[in-house]
Amino acid sequence: MSKIIASSAIRGAYKVFDRVSKKYEEALQKFGPDKKVELPNTGYYLPVIYGLLGHPVKTLGDMKPVLEKCKSLLPPHVEDKIWVPYLGHTLDAGAATLFLFEIEEALKYLEDPIPYFVAEDCDEDHLWLGAADDIILRKRGVEFVDGTAPGFAAIVGQAPDVETAVKLARQLIDKQLYVFMAGGKFAEQLKQGGMQLGWSTRLVPFGEPVSAHIFSLGFATRAALAFGGIKPGDYKNILLYNKNRVFAFVLALDEVDEERYAAAAGAINYGFPAIAHTNIPQILPTGICTYEHVVSNVPLDEIVDRAVEVRGLKVTVTKIDIPVSYGPAYEGERIKKENMRVELGGPKSFGFEFCQMKDMDEVKDGHFEVIGPDLDEIPEGATVPIAIWVEVAGRKMQEDFEPILERQFHHLLNQAEGVLHIGQRDIIWMRITKKAFDSGFRLKHLGTILHAKLHNDFGNILDKIQVKIYTDPEKVKELLEVARKTYRKREERMAGMTDESVDVFYSCTLCQSFAPTHVCVVTPERPGLCGAYNWLDCRAAYEINPTGPNQPIAKADEIDPLKGQWGTVNQFVYEKSGNAIERFNAYSIMEDPMTSCGCFEAITVVLPMTQGFMVVDRDYNGMTPCGMAFSTLAGQVGGGAQTPGFVGMSRQYVLSKKFLLAEGGLKRLVWMPKALKEFLKEGLEKRAQELGLEDFYNKIADETVATTEEELMEFLQKVNHPVLSMEPLF
Repeated sequence: MSKIIASSAIRGAYKVFDRVSKKYEEALQKFGPDKKVELPNTGYYLPVIYGLLGHPVKTLGDMKPVLEKCKSLLPPHVEDKIWVPYLGHTLDAGAATLFLFEIEEALKYLEDPIPYFVAEDCDEDHLWLGAADDIILRKRGVEFVDGTAPGFAAIVGQAPDVETAVKLARQLIDKQLYVFMAGGKFAEQLKQGGMQLGWSTRLVPFGEPVSAHIFSLGFATRAALAFGGIKPGDYKNILLYNKNRVFAFVLALDEVDEERYAAAAGAINYGFPAIAHTNIPQILPTGICTYEHVVSNVPLDEIVDRAVEVRGLKVTVTKIDIPVSYGPAYEGERIKKENMRVELGGPKSFGFEFCQMKDMDEVKDGHFEVIGPDLDEIPEGATVPIAIWVEVAGRKMQEDFEPILERQFHHLLNQAEGVLHIGQRDIIWMRITKKAFDSGFRLKHLGTILHAKLHNDFGNILDKIQVKIYTDPEKVKELLEVARKTYRKREERMAGMTDESVDVFYSCTLCQSFAPTHVCVVTPERPGLCGAYNWLDCRAAYEINPTGPNQPIAKADEIDPLKGQWGTVNQFVYEKSGNAIERFNAYSIMEDPMTSCGCFEAITVVLPMTQGFMVVDRDYNGMTPCGMAFSTLAGQVGGGAQTPGFVGMSRQYVLSKKFLLAEGGLKRLVWMPKALKEFLKEGLEKRAQELGLEDFYNKIADETVATTEEELMEFLQKVNHPVLSMEPLF
């Protein structure tokens, strides 16, 4: 830790001790030891002393042993022996400073008139409120228990100007925090800026000297005693309660003198770090506080976000600021073409969504940006490309969590009235209604939704979220290639894992708003139908949210290893499908295949004449040999249906060793769109080599040689496709 901070804090504590000891002796001579001492209308005596030491200060005489305790806490005041390479001496000096501040402030209440305005809110003539009474504690303290107010910012010093002070205060209030002020002119700046001060606005000015910040810690201590059920004198649990439950921190806005160093050391005992705008020494190793103890040189336009990060405060957004209704009731909403203002992505254009982890200093929380034309610049009824690019940062964020967060976009955006979202990754399709547009809904509101909901649902891993929406075609194309490289990298993580190597599969029920009976079962060798989740993704999602849509399914009671059926899986699917699906086979298309939702990347269809499989993906708009385009097939197969001969799947499942194994697998693949075939070329050639299928890639037909079964059959005979020598399916 910093030698400068330790020395400064200890010297500051000695200065406070000398000053307060002198004031105490003067009061003792003037009033005598039996003079009653109290903070107005509180039953907690002097709460920091009472809470941490268990010593009720009722009279001036009761202060004497506290002063002796403070003296014993102060380390030896020898310059070259002040510092040790750990926090112990500094914390002791800080604790002594807190007790001394409380004595100093309590002595003020012996004078007449009372030094502070005893009220809940300030008025035109009175700025400083002093200690909160028990009525305010009960009224406001409960907010620190139920999460309505996660914590407070203790402001020391002042901003460079009134405008900056008001901006900082509003940023803190937007994060639901209280702002406690002492030791500077910050409160006066807010008053000049026209802000109403007091407990009702969460802008609470305690007093002008830094010692008045003891009322901040007194409030925190009383909250632990009143709402935490902790007994006076149980200092360990009082401090732990505040570290774990009250997300408070100190903001030092101007120069830090020795007395302020001592006060900051006292706050660190509570797990409250100090974040400074000025160039003071730092204490970066963790230990007492959740993360760093003292962080400095933080620009004022970043200091609130940095403080929230350092304290480990998780942002929650109670109201999503969008001009349309929001809630689960709208998740299954369908938008017909005649009600549509604009279409984004989909079969007539292109689009994708992407979540990327970044370093903390690369993400500005709550930043939204639209690059390209917004809804009011797009002609009504038009179809345009879209990219939803979300950058996140968090102390506990991992790269493995990216696809889990990305997959949430689907249901989070669907809950907005007038917004339809289908698909995932690079096959998204969205529509916005005319009604939503007329209400003021714009593309930036997609960012508003994702920022609010990801913070609320994944606050345990996310600290910062920023969203960029792209509609410029060239930029969308450029970023799409970047995203696809990451998609492929994620898929490669599963190499070498098999269904036999694990004893648990995972469910995914994210799409049940559109397909109530659909239960996706994700295995190492069968990714989710959407292509966005593999087995590792689901495992990570379960770690993040144990009660979420990705639940473990024990793999036991094997019924048919060739078809991929287990008793435990059947039981899980039966329960989660609302008793609609009694059983399913993971590796079969003909007998009890997996249900299909609506977000599948591709559909596999049995072609009766050829006895083979065709695979068509969402990007293909043309006719297929089965006589139906993808859009028609999706209507037949989706919605949670279990349709023998048809099954929704991810594109990568084609390359799995378990691809429709029960019916012969890859050998039966006879047709797929040329673009999909080229996309999977490397994997197809590798799998064909493993199966001993010579020149198999060129034996798979596409739309350039066949769009009917008759044309396809002629091609298969010409190239001598292996399906011709297989046992018939029917």
